[in-house]
Amino acid sequence: QGQLVESGGGLVQAGGSLRLSCTVSGSIFSISVMAWYRQAPGNERELVARISSGGDTNYADSVKGRFTISRDNAKNTVTLQMNSLKPEDTAAYYCFVVGRDRTNFSLKNYWGQGTQVTVSP
Repeated sequence: QGQLVESGGGLVQAGGSLRLSCTVSGSIFSISVMAWYRQAPGNERELVARISSGGDTNYADSVKGRFTISRDNAKNTVTLQMNSLKPEDTAAYYCFVVGRDRTNFSLKNYWGQGTQVTVSP
């Protein structure tokens, strides 16, 4: 079964930076969309940023100009560079990809287990 492994979360002061990375296991191929979502306690999960296989990007208004999403198709990784962090960015961040399963070629949505980002005032 395909797996997404996230890293890079942690505690940072407001104004600081963090870099999240997500590596997609080899059992997933033909990856189209790669994205990062986040969910704060009591809130719904929301899209933070997404990137297509061709490199087109979309960002939530709240992170535009501060966050940058990128991907390495050869390494099956997606990265979220987060700068000028604010306390309201505090949340669990989830990696998300759409790709095919090598065992049966079915198209599926895959989620990571989440990594916590905490921004102190």
